[in-house]
Amino acid sequence: MFTRLLIGLDGSPNADEALEQAVMLGKRFKARLVVVNVREAHGLGRRASDTGELLRRAEERVTDAGLAAQTVQQYGDPSDVLATLARDVDLVFVGKRGRSSPADVLGKTVSALIRIAERSVIVCASKPSPMQACAIAYDGRETAQRALRLVARFASVTKSTVHIIHATIDPAIGTMVVGEAEAMLSLQGVAFVTHLEHGTPGEAVERVVQRTGCDALFAGAHVGQRALVTASHAEEILLHTNIPVVIEP
Repeated sequence: MFTRLLIGLDGSPNADEALEQAVMLGKRFKARLVVVNVREAHGLGRRASDTGELLRRAEERVTDAGLAAQTVQQYGDPSDVLATLARDVDLVFVGKRGRSSPADVLGKTVSALIRIAERSVIVCASKPSPMQACAIAYDGRETAQRALRLVARFASVTKSTVHIIHATIDPAIGTMVVGEAEAMLSLQGVAFVTHLEHGTPGEAVERVVQRTGCDALFAGAHVGQRALVTASHAEEILLHTNIPVVIEP
């Protein structure tokens, strides 16, 4: 299902956690890991030796796990570089925040990448997760439908139950929205549980994750046409949970 995984590494704790998550998933699918460090133009004169050591340690970590590793050093805007390299992989792993990001906001690379990437992006902010109890933040939109197809494939491989989360002020309308998700998972033979929750999508996700112990979340990235590059509720959702979040373009 996943044969090539791309990891953006910048020396931050969250990026290290993204690498560990990629190793864990890579071992499950026997994938090849491509570890990338992108140095921005304004930082070219700093920590060149540190960057080499960072990639060396990452390559050692991956090979010690019995996986094939490739390291790449690039220069430019991290989100642009990662989005370009992502065209040749199945998944991109990044940390939720960079080294200098405040604790209450997303890192600028994540915010930009989920708008422009053409592949799924897994955003990591905590210790690696087995990704066995999967949830999806489902609003019926096009990217949420793609996220649903992806979580269905993933759950079919891992034999996991999918928790469908929908934030709504009207349970009757909410039931109609999630009905197509329930039908699709039923046809795929995937077990599911539906959660209709009040509040914002981020609040709904937070409550369900705490209540159920879900350890992976899938969500759509955009509203409307990709040309509008308008993030939907993905950023709010990311701020409300530290489990791995798979953002589907």
